Amino acid sequence: MFGWEFPPLSSGGLGTACEGLTTGLTNLGHDVILVLPRPLPKEINGKLTVKDAQRYATIDLKRLKTIAIDSPLQPYINTREYAAWLEHHKQILHIKLDKQGELYGRDLFAEVQRFALLAQRAAIAEDFDVIHCHDWMTYPAGVLAKQASGKPLVVHVHATEFDRSGNNGANQQVYDTERWGMENADRVITVSYFTKRQVMEHYGIPDEKITVVHNAVEFTNPTGDRFAINKSDKVVLFLGRVTLQKGPDYFIKAAKRVLEHQKNVKFIIAGTGDMLSRLIEEAASLGIGDKVLFAGFLGKEDVDKAFRMADVFVMPSVSEPFGITPLEAMRNKTPVIISRQSGVSEVIQHCLKVDFWDVEQLAGKILSVLRYAPLHKEMSDKGLQEVHQFSWNDPARKCVDVYSQLQPMRVLA
Repeated sequence: MFGWEFPPLSSGGLGTACEGLTTGLTNLGHDVILVLPRPLPKEINGKLTVKDAQRYATIDLKRLKTIAIDSPLQPYINTREYAAWLEHHKQILHIKLDKQGELYGRDLFAEVQRFALLAQRAAIAEDFDVIHCHDWMTYPAGVLAKQASGKPLVVHVHATEFDRSGNNGANQQVYDTERWGMENADRVITVSYFTKRQVMEHYGIPDEKITVVHNAVEFTNPTGDRFAINKSDKVVLFLGRVTLQKGPDYFIKAAKRVLEHQKNVKFIIAGTGDMLSRLIEEAASLGIGDKVLFAGFLGKEDVDKAFRMADVFVMPSVSEPFGITPLEAMRNKTPVIISRQSGVSEVIQHCLKVDFWDVEQLAGKILSVLRYAPLHKEMSDKGLQEVHQFSWNDPARKCVDVYSQLQPMRVLA
């Protein structure tokens, strides 16, 4: 399995999904060799350290091996950010060479190709039945591993360039890499029917080649008391990458409408991204700067605390292939409002749904959850019951079904 982020060091849903799917596969008795750019987690002779193992208490470590590839590839990095990283580290790079005596790639796409070559060499030394890749940065590695080993390739689409770029125009090289990877794969997995339609429409991949496997959530019982900023305030939470795809600007606009009707509300934006400074300025220009708090990136424990603090969680995504955060909110008994333009809307019922652009309706639904205690309690209780039915073992089984159609799996001991 080729990935490009994995907890505890991850910044988005892809890392959470990789962890969950790996957990499910090992639960079902399958061995996973996880290949990642940079040492995540740290290795000692290919094994997790004791300290790292504590983080992966739900994963059968006897069935998980990690291979770290020396590479500066980072989650959700773009060409501009990679160039800035190179510039910042250029003095180090003059003396830090990789094992082949080459510098890191001169640009993002050269580095993706370099990672692919190194990952291929690592992979063909292993014993495996199928290759599974997560999103575009790992597709070249997967295709090269397929060519070298003759083993089937599955590519897993968590998001497309059209999700990430919105109306700003897709990066042609990213798009070309995505399409090439999907065309060379033996099977494509998408995280929702929403994404499957995109893959068929924008990439020309036939229906019969695509299997939908919805994500899940690791269920944990909420701990600790719910708390608020102060006893009189209601809390509305946005949690995710602060990018165009996630719709934080619609969240700010809805906040303005809500505050016109109810003053004792605080809006929390938890996350980082390229829209952050713009949102801070917009909140100030709308005169609600004192009502909008920017919490920055939150670790896993703080994420659960944020959900328990909130009276309602809002995910107004413009284009969301799936969206695990609503499931995490429901796990913490927090009512959820999500956009209909999200894959998770296909699988949950005990929530409120709205078109991301309909700011008036979004504000109205936020007010309803804040004002009407019976609605809040119903959504909290029923949402918890619903999310309790989710397990990463289920998507893992569906992935194994895909694998088995391509390559007979070994009989498990």
